[in-house]
Amino acid sequence: MYRLTEKGERIRDMFSDIAPRYDFLNRLLSFGVDRRWRRNAVKCIRWSEGGRVLDVATGTGDVALEIARQTPPSVAIVGVDFSEGMVTLGRDKVAGSPYAGRITMDIAPCEAIPFPDDTFDSVTIAFGIRNVVDRRQGLSEMLRVLKPGGRAVILEFSTPRSRLFKWIYSFYFLRVLPVIGGLFSQFSAYKYLPDSVLEFPSQEEFKALMTSVGFRDTAHRDQTFGIATIYTGEKGLK
Repeated sequence: MYRLTEKGERIRDMFSDIAPRYDFLNRLLSFGVDRRWRRNAVKCIRWSEGGRVLDVATGTGDVALEIARQTPPSVAIVGVDFSEGMVTLGRDKVAGSPYAGRITMDIAPCEAIPFPDDTFDSVTIAFGIRNVVDRRQGLSEMLRVLKPGGRAVILEFSTPRSRLFKWIYSFYFLRVLPVIGGLFSQFSAYKYLPDSVLEFPSQEEFKALMTSVGFRDTAHRDQTFGIATIYTGEKGLK
């Protein structure tokens, strides 16, 4: 069984603690634009009739539900997350949706995905890869469970390139967001968010990391002036 590092355990516990207000604050703090980013990311996946799609760091299931909306009924979706609190809320959300029969959710970290090699048509992860302590291991696991020819789709925050927009973004992210988050949830959790984004590698650096573990044809698409980025990578055919 994979054992999280001390840092990984702290991050997991933090997300379990903020789970009850997580969806509300996502909408509030992003002014609702996070929904569009998720829709755009899901448009990039590959699927096949009767196939399976995996959503890693699924949280409360927003991406898993979006995958269900955009794919036919024969496609099954699995969500995994290392936070029990998130998965518990996600299961309740899925149970109340029209897609309850197509989505299952389990507790597991990105670094140890509990499925055999070559299982999924696509693997997604939205706003989760920066919280994976061992990113190389996490990406390797995502690659392992993809079918040959399958695609990984990764949505993550990034730093805008425009100087003016970067200044506005940084002011909001570093000064305003933690205060608003602290009013409704934990200040420390929403202080961690901008810190983790600023620490995340550039688009070119992250694509290089994807390539180094074996992904092919890596690409990225910036969203909303570069606030977020969608990364894609493919598993080679055997």
